[in-house]
Amino acid sequence: MKRGITVLLSLSVVFTVAYVTASKWAIRHETITFKDPSRDNRPVAVDVAVRFDKELQANAGMITLPVAILNHGNTVKFTEYSFLANVFAARGYLAVSIQHDLPTDAPMVTKVGELYVGRLPQIQRGITNIKFAIEEMKKVQPNADYSKVTMVGHSMGGDISMYFAKQYPDEIKKVVTLDNLRVPFMTDGKFKILSFRSKDTQFKPDPGVVPDDEQCEKAGITVVNTGFQHNDMRDTGPDEAKNSIQAMLDKFLADTDSDVAPVDTRAAPPKVLEPGPVSLYVPVEKTKAKDKSVKKTEKDPSAITN
Repeated sequence: MKRGITVLLSLSVVFTVAYVTASKWAIRHETITFKDPSRDNRPVAVDVAVRFDKELQANAGMITLPVAILNHGNTVKFTEYSFLANVFAARGYLAVSIQHDLPTDAPMVTKVGELYVGRLPQIQRGITNIKFAIEEMKKVQPNADYSKVTMVGHSMGGDISMYFAKQYPDEIKKVVTLDNLRVPFMTDGKFKILSFRSKDTQFKPDPGVVPDDEQCEKAGITVVNTGFQHNDMRDTGPDEAKNSIQAMLDKFLADTDSDVAPVDTRAAPPKVLEPGPVSLYVPVEKTKAKDKSVKKTEKDPSAITN
């Protein structure tokens, strides 16, 4: 039986890699830089990934694109998660990866014992960036559903995602985190959560961040305990890690989306083994960024920009 399960999971990974690899040529990536006048014209860069055909349909008013917001880890660039953005784009999403920190930002000062080990200011800045970027994206692509987004993040980006979900639960469709360590998961079951956990002695979640199995089951949270390192969960990670995460993410989206499907390829859509359970989060003051000012920078009509 175990051998059958292993074969099924292996085939799932192969099929997912096949269709994502094939469909990446049908995905357009574009980097746009917005400037926030409420914060001294702070630049907020985003990488937009979308399928050409879905974008054309949206522009024609035929469909409304679901939206995924991707949040990077500390010191990692917003363009280093294309392996995730392409899975969302392949399934018909408008995937928006946001750059949260700048070289001119003050260094992060962490302190054990403080809320989120002193990272709250950076998390709140991320929330402000997300709100601002969403308002600006409404002008760039108005035919997308920004009222209910899928929030995605790795490490610090996962904490930002959980914090946003706690602050604005009615604006969340689902949450996907990769090894977030500080902000506890929400456990009220308002939306589905998928979380990939590393096997890393250096990066350990704070107590209470990941709920126990019973809480996860009740809240509809799926935790996937991987054998990968914390820093494997981005574009620079090994193919084995990225392929496995893509397969499980695609399975999660297939199970939770009824109206979006991956781009057609010769291979059938992947079928992935159902994973085990996961968890959710806490509060923050609401910050609203004012809109205005759009500045486009570069376009890459091919698949991945890194």
